[in-house]
Amino acid sequence: MGELDSYAIAVVPYRADGTGKISNFVVAELDPALSGGNTTVFTPTSNAFSTPAPNLSPEGATRHREGDKDFGAVFVTAPAPVNSGLGPVFNHNSCESCHPKDGRDAAPGNGEEMDTMFLRLSLAGTDPRTGGAIPVPGFGTQLFTKAIFGTEPEATVIVSYEEETITLRGSGVEVSLRTPSHTVEPASDLPGDTLFSPRVGPPVFGRGLLEAVPAHTILAMADEEDADGDGISGRVNYVWDPEQEQTALGRFGLKANTPSLRLQAAAAYHNDIGVTSPVFVEESSSGQVQDDLLEDDPEIDEETLQDATFYIRTLAVPARRDVASLEVQLGQMVFARANCHGCHVPVLKTGDFPVAELADSRPDLLATGSEWRTPPLWGIGLTKVVNGHTSFLHDGRARNLLEAIMWHGGEAEQSRLYVENLSKLELDALLAFLRSL
Repeated sequence: MGELDSYAIAVVPYRADGTGKISNFVVAELDPALSGGNTTVFTPTSNAFSTPAPNLSPEGATRHREGDKDFGAVFVTAPAPVNSGLGPVFNHNSCESCHPKDGRDAAPGNGEEMDTMFLRLSLAGTDPRTGGAIPVPGFGTQLFTKAIFGTEPEATVIVSYEEETITLRGSGVEVSLRTPSHTVEPASDLPGDTLFSPRVGPPVFGRGLLEAVPAHTILAMADEEDADGDGISGRVNYVWDPEQEQTALGRFGLKANTPSLRLQAAAAYHNDIGVTSPVFVEESSSGQVQDDLLEDDPEIDEETLQDATFYIRTLAVPARRDVASLEVQLGQMVFARANCHGCHVPVLKTGDFPVAELADSRPDLLATGSEWRTPPLWGIGLTKVVNGHTSFLHDGRARNLLEAIMWHGGEAEQSRLYVENLSKLELDALLAFLRSL
């Protein structure tokens, strides 16, 4: 690769107004700084992930602000005049608690209790009714670590780590990798064969762009039999859409187990906060329905759900930085030579859209225990600025970008090995490129 191609993690320009119509704009020349096309903002500050798309109409901007209030709303025990309906069991009391400043929170330190992350639960096999995970009797598919007064949480979870230091062959750089383990207390009622998957809340900006990528574009990238021989056999997940009452393409969640942002928002209200909505009208379940007997469901109305979803859909993507730096440009070439872009594809384009080895051994619908949805890398270099840490991956085990790379395995094994053999100059350039995103 002697030449640099025009590069952006996603180029998906759109316009959204208060009526919810998103229209595609074709760009003649790709500016490498515009990670989000016309939705890109040049705000390299602590607000980089929390800025509305600059091409919103006045009506859309107003609605975005209303959704911002809903996203930050702290729920309390019912009955209450505002934000009523927390729990009875839950993981946190607001969307913002697990997605601070619309970014990601850090994983707990060694020996610390899980707070803004949680454990998915299931038994081995596939639920014959839903095609998804088999709930754990008495617990369901998510462990609830908090509860309202008068109700007991299901358990607490303590995180601990084992450290292993490796030395990269090419550069001699030492990398310390930490493997997490999770102790559930008390664990007496959990079956011994329970499958666990820890989850840190990921960033939420740019989601509307990903939702606007046409299904045929995603399907065209799937290569389940690795027909092109590049070692990447990505495939799509198919999930049940309870509102449309049909199977749909999975787009969101760490296992691509949710078809739309609306359903993802409704599920987060329901499972993480314990708040009912027009989509999920029964109280959150821990193996059995935890009814608060107040007959106030749904606890948020359709307007609140729509505004919160619109807010997520219309968060801007931060621009890249230092794109003219020779070191960054070298790092971009290293990224391509390592075939990192085989999964983290350089360019995606939206269509018209009505608004809208890290195996955990826990399958989720068609996603196996070793398969994960490839996340966009946009904004990753601003994580320290926005969220005050550099904790990455689904469970936060990686404490920096290099550790995150070294945890890659499976179909990314060859890419990881390529990075292991880089010279110090090339390794530094690769990391500089990632920090520019």
